[in-house]
Amino acid sequence: MINYPHLAQRLFNVPLAITPQKAEVVMAALADRFGLARLFHADGRVVALDGWDGDIGPAAQDKPYEVIAGVAVIPVSGTLVQKLGTLHPYSGMTGYDGIRANLSLALSDDSVRAIVLDIDSPGGEVAGCFDLADEIYNARGEKPIWSILTENAYSAAYALASATDRIIVPRTGGTGSVGVICMHVDMSKALGAAGLNVTIIHYGDKKANGSDVRPLSSEALADIQSDVDAMGELFVETVARNRQLSVRAVRNTQAGTFMGAAGVDIGFADAVMAPDAAFHALLAKLG
Repeated sequence: MINYPHLAQRLFNVPLAITPQKAEVVMAALADRFGLARLFHADGRVVALDGWDGDIGPAAQDKPYEVIAGVAVIPVSGTLVQKLGTLHPYSGMTGYDGIRANLSLALSDDSVRAIVLDIDSPGGEVAGCFDLADEIYNARGEKPIWSILTENAYSAAYALASATDRIIVPRTGGTGSVGVICMHVDMSKALGAAGLNVTIIHYGDKKANGSDVRPLSSEALADIQSDVDAMGELFVETVARNRQLSVRAVRNTQAGTFMGAAGVDIGFADAVMAPDAAFHALLAKLG
């Protein structure tokens, strides 16, 4: 049985580093499960509710990642979450906890000469993302760490990619979406229509700010926007540091996405190659 209340807690009223399009797809897919009739943008507009290319061989039996010619391949795919409790992508998600564990093991693995993050992800949770990005960034120099995109690295996934030594994107792949989004759901009218009245009893004027059982007040909106802005600036500053770009240049992208060579031009990627060609380029560099 799917735990919809748990999903709601992780999707609504919390900051996400995920592309708006992906957020809307997830919301639309689950809207009827949550009893949502309509979804709105912040400006009042209604939201319409309408693999690796090369031969990578078998995984080593005693390792949680595949090692090909001395290169550990760590998959980063689907929606990214703080804690998934597994070392591998599962049910369309990858956990920062699993990526961190695999990275640590690969760095200490004498049979591993280099590490590849095999990335195809629209992003995910802010929680845990930037701590992991810092760990990847601080590991530079221990072993070569490349991000080879098997299509896209957007938002939180791009935060991780930006921390690696090199980012290779395919012609139709994308980078960017350096921004944060938070979706508030207002269930008050739906509850009223169902004959349910919720009384919130709280201590502290702001304790119930952002509650999904009453409309979002202007004060609560301002507080949430302030938090989102702070996390957005952290994202911008992290990418600027990782990619040796100016903070202003990264901020001026306004969370835009860039396909293929456009990402190289903006400084968000280093080269355009098919994933298998990128892998062979890494092997050639290793000698």
